[in-house]
Amino acid sequence: MKRSTNWAGPLSVLGVVLGAMAALAGFANAQQPFQFSGAPCATPPALHCPDKDCPADRVINPGPVAEMKSRRTYFLDYPCDLKPGEPVTFILSLHGAGSYGNWQRHYFPIVDYKDKYRLVIATPNSPTRTWSPADDEYLQNIVNSVVDQIGKANIKAFWLVGHSQGGMTSNRIVRTEFFKDRVDGWLSLSGGRLGANPGRASSFGARGATGAAPVPVTAPAFAAAAAALREPPSSEFSFIYETGQREMDDKGIPETSAWAEMAKCGPRRKLEDIVDLKAGYVYDSTRQTPPNPSWGLLPAPGKAQVYVYPNCHDGTVVADVVRIEKGHTEGLEPKITEELVKLMLSAKGGKIQRTN
Repeated sequence: MKRSTNWAGPLSVLGVVLGAMAALAGFANAQQPFQFSGAPCATPPALHCPDKDCPADRVINPGPVAEMKSRRTYFLDYPCDLKPGEPVTFILSLHGAGSYGNWQRHYFPIVDYKDKYRLVIATPNSPTRTWSPADDEYLQNIVNSVVDQIGKANIKAFWLVGHSQGGMTSNRIVRTEFFKDRVDGWLSLSGGRLGANPGRASSFGARGATGAAPVPVTAPAFAAAAAALREPPSSEFSFIYETGQREMDDKGIPETSAWAEMAKCGPRRKLEDIVDLKAGYVYDSTRQTPPNPSWGLLPAPGKAQVYVYPNCHDGTVVADVVRIEKGHTEGLEPKITEELVKLMLSAKGGKIQRTN
């Protein structure tokens, strides 16, 4: 009797195995973390400062990521386990005059919270150390690159953050055609307050005995720049103002806000103080001989008062934050940094998703 050879069984099993392997490979590939072009993710983040005494060459680093049109560099931090299509909050963080991108990255160290709160943070660098309209295209190109790669549908909110002259630059660019329809919020770190500025301490910006060159934005220059932007922007967005108590005169921060009134918020309400037992990362080493408290002393633990204007129109957030016994340049401590992130994330977003 002729013996028949039946390959159907083995081939079927082999097909099932190969199909399963292909499916697993496809699943694994689909689960690979998202990575921005030219911006590999690292843990801990690249060029991160130690808890204190950050090396000078690290503080002044302009960043490893190239903006391809201008070839200028910047920092781009994001969760290393970011999934394709995962919603994120996008932040453009601008340093102050006389400063650097990596100093800003540690002055307001939201890079430490990028994983927990799913943040994408671009921190650019001005080669002249002062922002001007000549930098606008560079900043726009960074925003376009991030949005194009991650997809505008995946950006829950887009915030500007700026310290000092970086804050005033935020105030200027949020009025431009490119940014006014994209920005959901602005966090001003001692960079001007919408709805009435507090007065400046008389010693703000004074030169130290070492003769070190002062940061260009002194009190009169700051006042002049702020006056030029006194009229409120025409677009609607959330606004958070943070400042050091020693930067202000004895009157302190105003109890009312014209911006909050425009947003139809309720009367200002004080939240529980934020107490930090750990100091920030950076400070201005050129102003310590003699020390100038209004400009900023060495990093130290601290306490911050948080005021919110509740129940604003359409999910807008308006808030004031005062860091007690702090000046202009002590880096923010971890808990108050996280509280500011929480305030930002509590606001309504989605403008980028609605752009053409």
